[in-house]
Amino acid sequence: MSLKGKKETEIEIKAPADKFYNFFKGQTYHVTKATPTNVQDVEVHEGDWESHGSVKLWKYTVGKQETYKERVELDEANKTVSLVGLEGDIFKYFKSWTTVFKAIPKADGSGSVANVTIEYEKLHDAIADPKAYMELLTSVVKDVDDHIMNPEA
Repeated sequence: MSLKGKKETEIEIKAPADKFYNFFKGQTYHVTKATPTNVQDVEVHEGDWESHGSVKLWKYTVGKQETYKERVELDEANKTVSLVGLEGDIFKYFKSWTTVFKAIPKADGSGSVANVTIEYEKLHDAIADPKAYMELLTSVVKDVDDHIMNPEA
């Protein structure tokens, strides 16, 4: 059994792809307003809110409150944001962890499809697949979509 894995999901969203990308690129300071039950805090530790290579610390809840320190990697051409794990609670179970967000415009112009990917390597075979983390990320994407479409709500 391989310790490396990849989980992907696609979520239909109402937000335009550019707005979704821009949220995760440089507006994650709004994430606690968009999804307070999932994410309680995001702080910049190095860099700023929107630059490639910036480091942020997230406090989120997946059963219990956890932390995740990540370095952001931006791919402007493909409108992709990768959050490369550096440290945090996730590393009690995983050797490596990267979360990737990408939004693709729908052909008919009615919103986008958000693609969320988790790339990981488990510490050992007994570690379960990260189903709860994918559920958390799916919930975050849906809440962020609602926030983008209704920022004053």
